[in-house]
Amino acid sequence: MNFSENLKAAQNCAERVIAALATLELPATPNNFTVWYAYLSGRYPDLSETIELLQEKQGGVSIQMARRLYADFFTDAREEQVIRQTGVKISEELADVLLTLADAAGDAENFESALQENLKGLAQDPGLESITEAMKSLAREAQKMQSSNAELQKRLEISSNEIVSLQQNLDEVRKEALTDGLTGIANRKMFDISIERAIEDAKRTGEPLTLALTDIDFFKKFNDTYGHQTGDQVLKLVAKILANSVREGETAARYGGEEFALIMPKVSSEEAARICERVRSTVSSKQIRNRTTGESMGNITLSLGVALYRPGDMVSDMVQRADAGLYFAKGNGRNQVVLESQMEEAAIAS
Repeated sequence: MNFSENLKAAQNCAERVIAALATLELPATPNNFTVWYAYLSGRYPDLSETIELLQEKQGGVSIQMARRLYADFFTDAREEQVIRQTGVKISEELADVLLTLADAAGDAENFESALQENLKGLAQDPGLESITEAMKSLAREAQKMQSSNAELQKRLEISSNEIVSLQQNLDEVRKEALTDGLTGIANRKMFDISIERAIEDAKRTGEPLTLALTDIDFFKKFNDTYGHQTGDQVLKLVAKILANSVREGETAARYGGEEFALIMPKVSSEEAARICERVRSTVSSKQIRNRTTGESMGNITLSLGVALYRPGDMVSDMVQRADAGLYFAKGNGRNQVVLESQMEEAAIAS
């Protein structure tokens, strides 16, 4: 997990985690602490919904349930299991193919031996009866070999189709593991993978890299007023606009809760500012309406912070600067894009 709370906020959340675990009579293990810190921070909506549902239906969370929560949300257990199962199935398919190949090779060897024997016999007795018998013998062996080859071809086709199907299933599981369940864009895990890769590329090539973090303004108030279902629709709308704004090689991700990220390799801070401004403008122009009643619920707006890669940066450095820009935007009127250079100018002016 990578949270950007300040020390006071982190301490406050940690104290609430300890209290919550004590209330649920769960041990404060590192795994349980991870789950409830993520839950109480509000950065994992799917996790929050699952825990609240468990508490509502089960009246609490057992130790076994807590283990399952950690496995489902903070490990790659399902992906690893599918990979293992796929490996076993592919091994079984290859074993069957090798057995069929061995049978076909054996029949081919038998055919060659029969051919040599019959040629030897014909050399000793070239009469019509010997020729007829030799042809019958070779025909029998050829039929066996033809049957083996047909079986081999059939087995190869079946195995090929099975392996393609297994590969597609594995690809789907991997994609699912890297996709946010609600919005359909990249999830936090994919964000972590993409930003690490982008930083390595920027370090190697010397080309620019920008990161934008964005947050929906007053989302909690909107959610509390109109309900979680409407809030989910807003999250999907913002995600769709962000996804439509990225080009090949760029990543739009749900960073956590109502916070999103744009990873833009080979993009300068000025160009990133223009992209983010288009996103902000598009989102603010959308009128949110109740699907049932048609009632207008107003507009939503975004605050965005943009950071440019600096030599030697780690992921946490870029995230921290983009986050600082985001909170600067929120603290100065919201509904705006703030570059880190603007923050530096503001600091000098003050």
